[in-house]
Amino acid sequence: MAAFEGNRVLAHTGAKYPIIQAPMGWIARSQLASAVANAGGIGIIETSSGETDNCKAEIGKMASLTDGAFGVNLPILFLKDDAMLRYICESGVKFVTTSAGSPKKFIGPLKEAGITVYHAVPTFESALKCIEAGVDGLVVEGAEGGGFKNPEEVSTLVLLQAIRQQSDIPLVAAGGICDGYGMAAAFAVGAEAVQMGTRFVSAAESPVHANYKNAIINAPTDGTYVLNKKSSPCIRALKTGRTASIHEDGLMPSDTFARIQDLYFGGDMEASVGLAGQSAGLIHEIKPAKQIIDETVSQFFQVAERFGSMAAGARAAAE
Repeated sequence: MAAFEGNRVLAHTGAKYPIIQAPMGWIARSQLASAVANAGGIGIIETSSGETDNCKAEIGKMASLTDGAFGVNLPILFLKDDAMLRYICESGVKFVTTSAGSPKKFIGPLKEAGITVYHAVPTFESALKCIEAGVDGLVVEGAEGGGFKNPEEVSTLVLLQAIRQQSDIPLVAAGGICDGYGMAAAFAVGAEAVQMGTRFVSAAESPVHANYKNAIINAPTDGTYVLNKKSSPCIRALKTGRTASIHEDGLMPSDTFARIQDLYFGGDMEASVGLAGQSAGLIHEIKPAKQIIDETVSQFFQVAERFGSMAAGARAAAE
């Protein structure tokens, strides 16, 4: 498609569409990632769960489930040792996103293995450091997104523009995007791809419990809290009785994530915190990954065509 000609994220990944599924712990495994890849997007396998052997097995499954584009996320501060890094370098994986820490020590081994490396950045300052370190691209994570956040809460669009003013590196917009309208807005300020987490958590192929999916699709636009801003980690999660208590207290108990799988897969929304972005307020239906991606691309081109017509009309009027 003409609008994607010269797109560097597609060149780096081999995908049909510049839409990346976020690497949610325990959730972003082969069932969801292969559905996204088969629909033309870029599926990502998580390793933040720390279940090294299970994650390796999930990466191995991808070859039999899809011929599409996929990659692996390496959350640097969450990795116990270099076992996963070594495995990835030997696995044939061609695309990796790194996050949660400096990618400096990882870039050399990954690039020597012929792997393209994008690093997730929540701040302008970290973006500049990663560019200097030699990453191939950046996943720019704005405050609207779910999960681990920068407590300063800089929006995706502002962060994208600030980084684009300083560098021409490929940028992936992450945070607050769940459809083609958000994608078009991100492209307008310099992104070449989008990463969606909350939208794919609520996808039909997502392995999470129906209660979690329904909590997302029933959430209003103000249906999330930013929690633990004065400590670490700062997160964005769905409003529940438990998250309301944490929000009021100001600090997150040390056992907050102890029963996260009971929430994800058991459906107990008070067992932990249901990570989700502000885009939950824009999501109203559980849909298959292919429908999500097809509709996102269609909406994107509708916006692109409308702006193209506006630009053509303005040029004609000026002549």
